[in-house]
Amino acid sequence: MISLVKTLTQRSLFVLSAVLTPSICMAIEPTQIVQQSLDATYYAGNDMRTKVSMKLINPKGDVREREMTMLRINLAGGEQRYYTYFHRPTDVKGTAFLVQKFPGKEDDRWIFVPAIKLVKRIASDDKRSSFVGSDFTYEDVSGREVADESHTLVGEEVFEGRPVYRIESKPVKAIDYSRRVSLIDRERLLPLSEEYFDLRNRPSRVFSAVKVEQVSDVWTITARTMKNLETGYRTEVVYDEIAYNIGLEADIFTERYLRNPPQQWVK
Repeated sequence: MISLVKTLTQRSLFVLSAVLTPSICMAIEPTQIVQQSLDATYYAGNDMRTKVSMKLINPKGDVREREMTMLRINLAGGEQRYYTYFHRPTDVKGTAFLVQKFPGKEDDRWIFVPAIKLVKRIASDDKRSSFVGSDFTYEDVSGREVADESHTLVGEEVFEGRPVYRIESKPVKAIDYSRRVSLIDRERLLPLSEEYFDLRNRPSRVFSAVKVEQVSDVWTITARTMKNLETGYRTEVVYDEIAYNIGLEADIFTERYLRNPPQQWVK
């Protein structure tokens, strides 16, 4: 009798496993996880405003500081706009940076340089260039397309007390890194760590989410760093006065406002 019960139990568990396994696999499909992480990181709320403090630190410990206001709005069809205005130091004060994102297409990027009163369009292949001298790239600031890389779920683990997915992403087209390994919070879907490897498969840059907080019920990275392992430089960023759903208008995010910043939002 005991043997019969054991056999029936094993068969029941086998059938239950066969039924549940497909849905579990679908739930942890790596491309879907990466897309959800991009949405959580770059698309939270209908719009967003924040003050940003940035420290550029060289191997000797010398520090250069940047202070800016960043605005972001989400539009219909997955389109998105970013506007960044620099307050200090003096040599970059008045600099403004605009990104217009279009799903499935290259982003349009402009920068206004007040010293020469020039609005310059940034070539689409410059998205991997340094963002205003920092260790972050333009792509790090405004996000990437999930289809730009292929994604593999390596496993699940615990990182600094948080359950995470470990995902390896490889660029579809050859660029300046060969692969990227991300640790994505399984519950909040924010990237807690990202390690980039160069074309020789050596670690080159490391991103860390230093602080994660809930802002208006939205889990948000409020402090982060990027370390360049090749040069020894690092960039530390802190986000203050974060506000979501504040009623930004789309016409702010145009080339016109690069020269004439919207004072009510960037002051």
